[in-house]
Amino acid sequence: MALSDLYLSRLAEVERRYEELSRLLSDPETLEDRKRYAELAREHAELEGIVEAYREYRRVLKEIEENKELLEEGDEELRELAREELKTLESRAEALEKEIPLLLLPRDPNDEKDVILEIRAGAGGEEAALFAADLLRMYARYAERRGWRLEILSAHETGLGGFKEVIARVEGKGAYSRLKYESGVHRVQRIPVTESGGRIHTSTVTVAVLPEADEVEVEIRPEELRIETMRASGHGGQHVNRTESAVRITHLPTGITVYCANERSQHQNRATALKILRARLYEKALREQQEKIQAARRSQVGTGERSERIRTYNFPQNRVTDHRIGLTLYRLEEILDGDLDEFIDALITHFRTEALKREEEALLREAA
Repeated sequence: MALSDLYLSRLAEVERRYEELSRLLSDPETLEDRKRYAELAREHAELEGIVEAYREYRRVLKEIEENKELLEEGDEELRELAREELKTLESRAEALEKEIPLLLLPRDPNDEKDVILEIRAGAGGEEAALFAADLLRMYARYAERRGWRLEILSAHETGLGGFKEVIARVEGKGAYSRLKYESGVHRVQRIPVTESGGRIHTSTVTVAVLPEADEVEVEIRPEELRIETMRASGHGGQHVNRTESAVRITHLPTGITVYCANERSQHQNRATALKILRARLYEKALREQQEKIQAARRSQVGTGERSERIRTYNFPQNRVTDHRIGLTLYRLEEILDGDLDEFIDALITHFRTEALKREEEALLREAA
């Protein structure tokens, strides 16, 4: 199925913009303005893949026509070669007709950002805290598999090795683009280590995945902050308890509070707390913006809805089910060891397909 005139018109516009950007990037005035050059270079890079695919599509269509002409005019040997070439070209054209609409989908500007990962025990007491620790390990192992770096920023441990709350930073190429699908309520069904009767309990853990914000993106005024220092409690030894190294920062306009006591120095804890606060404020601003436009990123259902139950981990049946896409896998141990790609790839495909449907509907409304 050939690309519609609406898509071809959109592609022509993208190509014109790409060529304009190419000219601007070689302009001496642009080269002198580093900030503008960086912005234009970023846009140029984002359009490059679309333009390359569009140009290849035009080339393939032209070669298809040329080979069809050879079928009418050439000798038998030439016609046979043309027939073989035509099969390859038509297959490539079909692949491009599926690929190009996906390339035209609006990119999430946060996809290449690092991540602030927040994991909190929900219903289930100590068992929920233990499962929070399991999920932290799962994401740490997933980060290892992808060559990312996971660093714990803040942790409230329980006596049995679980976490009431743990906040980590995940640094790596495309971290947010894949981990954003993990936001929501994760449910576990298993016999707790604290259960003597062998009964299966259901507990929940909430996961929030926030894109890490740059200082430029979120301005935090000193007068809007209440900063308190105190002695840290819990693990850490005598040093932690003797010095006021823990920091609690409250953002007065929003009431958002961040507590950090993981580092040995007050200065380090303050810097870490500000990093977490900045990510939370950025996510809050994004959420408010999305609510105003109501389009609200329905293409990523679950990425911002923390109250939504997104996945169940059933230990007795060795089963993990993602409720958003109805995908069930019977290899719980491997998944908890960080083998998440099958779920994440399926989620990306699902939400991109949904977004593509909406984009096509929008194009039809424009043409009407």
